[in-house]
Amino acid sequence: MLSKLFKAYDVRSTYPDPLNEDAAWKIGYATAVFLAGSIPAEFAGDSDYKRLIVGRDMRPSSPSLAEALIDGIRAAGVTAVDIGMIDTSMIYYAVNAVKCCGGIQTTASHNPAHYNGFKISGMKAKPIGEATGLKDIQAACEKLTSRPATPVTGGLIKMDLTDGYRRHVQQFLHLKRPLHVAIDGSNGMAGKFIPEIFAHLPSLKISSINLEITGSFVHEPNPLVDANLRQLQELVLSTGADLGVCFDGDADRCIFVDEQGRILRCDIVTALLASHFLRDNPGAAVIYDLRSSRVVKEEIENAGGVPVRERVGHAFMKKTLAERRGVFGGELSGHFYFRDNFNCDSGAIAFACVLSVLSGRDEPASQIFKPLMRWHDSGEINFEVVDKDAAITNIAHRYADAPIDYLDGITVQYDTWWFNVRKSNTEPLLRLNLEASTQELLRKKLDELGKQLGTPISH
Repeated sequence: MLSKLFKAYDVRSTYPDPLNEDAAWKIGYATAVFLAGSIPAEFAGDSDYKRLIVGRDMRPSSPSLAEALIDGIRAAGVTAVDIGMIDTSMIYYAVNAVKCCGGIQTTASHNPAHYNGFKISGMKAKPIGEATGLKDIQAACEKLTSRPATPVTGGLIKMDLTDGYRRHVQQFLHLKRPLHVAIDGSNGMAGKFIPEIFAHLPSLKISSINLEITGSFVHEPNPLVDANLRQLQELVLSTGADLGVCFDGDADRCIFVDEQGRILRCDIVTALLASHFLRDNPGAAVIYDLRSSRVVKEEIENAGGVPVRERVGHAFMKKTLAERRGVFGGELSGHFYFRDNFNCDSGAIAFACVLSVLSGRDEPASQIFKPLMRWHDSGEINFEVVDKDAAITNIAHRYADAPIDYLDGITVQYDTWWFNVRKSNTEPLLRLNLEASTQELLRKKLDELGKQLGTPISH
């Protein structure tokens, strides 16, 4: 049963079956043993590092799951530091602000309210995924047939890190003129940090919806689905806001719309913010996921930076940002990563940075982003394919006259168009992203690829 909970990057499933308090206790125990056992020798003599930060989101099951998780941590002889109800990005700040061996956020991100789970970070907020410890934690959990009958030796500390977190986020915000922004909090954790960090700034007027934390969602807390942005678009148009932003459930991701209510793709936002960060960091690397528009690479190079393509997924993005000492990174999924945020993603900081750029220009958002929309994209299209490997091999043969790489799936690049096809890890699907220099060429190549991949499905 526990095997159903563990994914590539986190623990996540439906509550109370199969994820429940007993599973949470085992995960807390096993994670504490793993992380405490991974403390580097230079810190091992300081008992403060034998502490584990615990946070939770606003889901109805989060308090009891977090409590069971804490009980498991303490049973393993590790002190639990409970920082309460927070957005996921705050756990990354906390792990770096407090001496500890890591942190666990109780959340199911953008999933519906009956889901929950855990995102685990090691020291310095390094992600714990399949390749960096999650499989070891899973194996240890599966050996725990019952709770060990040992006395609880780990302590419990409650901390409020709100003031420090506010100062940390606000250092990314530099408003040069007054702005009016529309915010959809998706009834998630943005409903907590927006009032705490942004609500009382004199140069920022906020019109908001769905900031109420009720444990349920007016709309699915996933801003990547266009339908979930309709309320925000209507709010922008009805209030005359300069910009709109919608956060996901745990508020580590966000999607923007311009003053005309048009959705701004996250790779276009990455291109804009790359130039912003490279002004003060000339020659630095900027990381972007390989589905991103070519405009990202072009803007990084135009700003004197080093473009670095990376596989999809936060574990890969964070690792490469750290290794290349990059200043910034962005994914098509709405995750934005910052060197000065411990190489981690943050919806709050991405929001602050976009406001800073917008406030430094006299044009409306639509005009600022318009020059960056010079390529025509398909968006991600799913095709149901039984033999995914054979399909990719056939594509490689068909387009053998072009440069091809296999960083993540297959990427084929021509001068005027390019595409990437990636395998779904869990379903018989291939995911196509295609971009072309003209709308006509885009349609032509979509038809061409579609005939090879089969029938597209809505997903």
